[in-house]
Amino acid sequence: MGLLDSLRAVLWARRRSPEQVRYLVCVAHERFQPDELLRQAVAAEQAGFDGVCASDHLEPWWAPDAPTPAACGNVWVWLGAAGHATRRVELGTAVTGLIHRYNPVVVAQQVATLEQLFPGRAFLGVGTSEAMNEIPAGAEWPSPADQLKRTEEALTIITRLLAGERVDFRGEFFRAHGARLYLKTSRRPPVYLSAFNEGAAEVAGRLADGLWTLGDPRQAAPVIAAYRRGAEQAGREAGEIILQTLASWGETDDAALESAREWKGTLVDEHYTDAIADPAEIGRNGEEISDKQFKTMAILAEDPATHVRKIRMLERLGATTVCVMNVCGSDPEGLIRMYGETVLPELRGQGPQDVSTATGGEAVTFQTRKE
Repeated sequence: MGLLDSLRAVLWARRRSPEQVRYLVCVAHERFQPDELLRQAVAAEQAGFDGVCASDHLEPWWAPDAPTPAACGNVWVWLGAAGHATRRVELGTAVTGLIHRYNPVVVAQQVATLEQLFPGRAFLGVGTSEAMNEIPAGAEWPSPADQLKRTEEALTIITRLLAGERVDFRGEFFRAHGARLYLKTSRRPPVYLSAFNEGAAEVAGRLADGLWTLGDPRQAAPVIAAYRRGAEQAGREAGEIILQTLASWGETDDAALESAREWKGTLVDEHYTDAIADPAEIGRNGEEISDKQFKTMAILAEDPATHVRKIRMLERLGATTVCVMNVCGSDPEGLIRMYGETVLPELRGQGPQDVSTATGGEAVTFQTRKE
C-alpha cells in the first residue's frame, strides 16, 4: 500500500472520530496476580477510565526465573470478579486468541454470560494469539495464513451466535452443529479483532465491530486502510478503531523505563508469527530491542504531559478508543492514579482531578459491588 493510500485512510478515520474518545486501561495477567489486578481495575474506575480490559495469557514475555514476577490468571474467571468489584466501566479481553486454546462456541458463551451479568458493559477482543499461549496447550503452531483462516472461521461462529442464530458450520478448522445461546441479553456485546497486518484488518472489516491495533504511525495507517476496505467490500459500516500503546511511569524517565523493560519482547514481530513458545527465548529476543526503540514505541515518562502528547498523537491517527497497557511494574496503581488526576482530565479538556472523589467520595474495594 502506498503512502497516499495510508494518508487517505488516516484522514478517513479522523473524519469518523467522535468528539470524545474513549480511554481503556489494559491490565496484565502475565505480570500480576489476579487479586492485584482487581485492585487495579477498581483504581481504574475511580480514575475515570471508560473501560478495563485484560490480557489472556498462559506464558509471560520473560523467563520464569527472571527477577520480574510472572502470573497466568484466567481472564474469563477474573472478568466476572472485576464486574462485581466495579460499577460502570466496560469490561473485556485484550485479547483472546482464536487459534486452538478456546473453542469459538465457548468464547461466545463466555462473553454473552458476562454481558448478561453486567448489562451494557461487556466486549470481546479477539486475535490470532501467540505460540507461547497455544503450544503449551497442545497446539501445533500454524502458519500465518492458517492463523488467519482459523481466526476468520472462529469469528464467523462467534458473531453468528451472538446475533442469536442457530449455527451450523463446517470449516477447515472449526465445527458447530446446531449451536445456540440461551442467554437473555439486552444487547449484542461488540467484538473487536486485533490486527497487525492488512489481511487480518480486512477480516475485521468484514466480520467484527471494530479494529484493534498498535498505535505505531508507520503500521497503523495501512492497517486502518485495509479495515476500511474490508468493511466497504462487505457492505458494512466501519466500527471502532482501537489503538493501543504501552505506558509506564516513575519518579524519572529512567525509572519509568526500568519499570517496563521486561515488555520489550512484545515488540518482536516473530513472537506473533513464529513457533516461539519458550519465555526465556522470548525474553532474550526482547533484550535485542534498544532502549531508544522501546521509548519510541511506548510511553515511558515521568511527566504526565508526555503521556498526554503521545496519546494525542494516537487520536490524530483516527482512534475512536485509546487503550493504555499498564506495564508499570513498580507502581501500576500509581500510573492509574496519575492518569486519573492529570492525563485523562487534560485529554478531556477538564481541570486536574482528585481521584479519591472521582466516584462521589466513596471508597470502593474489590470485595463488594456497590449498586
